[in-house]
Amino acid sequence: MNDQHSTGGVIVGIVGLVAGIAAVAADLPALALVAGAASLVAGLFALLSGRHGKAQESSMGKLHTDITELEAALAAQVQARISTEEAVRSLGDQLASVQRETLAKAAHVTIPAAERTGDALTDDATGLFSEDYFVVAVDARIAAARRHLRPVGVVMLEVVEGLRTEQPRPAQPAMVAESVNATLREADTACRMRDGRFALVLEDTSENGAIWTVERIRRSLNEKAQNLTLRAGIACYPAHAFGAAELLSRANDALASARDWQQDRIEVATGD
Repeated sequence: MNDQHSTGGVIVGIVGLVAGIAAVAADLPALALVAGAASLVAGLFALLSGRHGKAQESSMGKLHTDITELEAALAAQVQARISTEEAVRSLGDQLASVQRETLAKAAHVTIPAAERTGDALTDDATGLFSEDYFVVAVDARIAAARRHLRPVGVVMLEVVEGLRTEQPRPAQPAMVAESVNATLREADTACRMRDGRFALVLEDTSENGAIWTVERIRRSLNEKAQNLTLRAGIACYPAHAFGAAELLSRANDALASARDWQQDRIEVATGD
């Protein structure tokens, strides 16, 4: 656009110059004066257009430089944040690993039968962790999940043999524990409560993952024995509760709902 203005000014100047020469040749001083004025205006127009173009180019160049500097600063901030998050995640994983190793070592401490009490870390009948361990594990897992923004699934389940007969009875605990251990991952925790129910803590698991885990346990049990009925209640952090006590309460309520069915049933807690 600036080049067009400059070119226009030059053309007008040339026309004015030619008109001035013609006026002088024709002895028309008035016309020569007008032509000279036109040439002067054209020159000034071209000069101002050139200066404006240079100023505009300088402004655009500075704006481009500023944008480039802002983009570089933003990229540096994003990279610094990513590095910080990775460092925090790595530290959290290390702490969780140390915690699991410590609890595992404590769980394998042999306690003489005469000295065992109700707060032992393992269940004698199944070798799974005890109810006291389960309560501590839920607290620890939720605390870690809160730091890393990961879900935790809690499952309360029971397996009954002969539910449709007149004398239903709990399934053999060792058989249930075998299917549970064969299904769970190393990072998960399986416990047996004092009332005979089984409790699971599933790390980094949402409700869909928890449902699939229980379903796999059910299929494994059906391969071992007939006439078994599995009922389970599932609650997940943070979908259904934010604290350990509330999460356990929601899982127990879900299990109570599953008991209303005279068949295999998995109930998931609500988020109310």
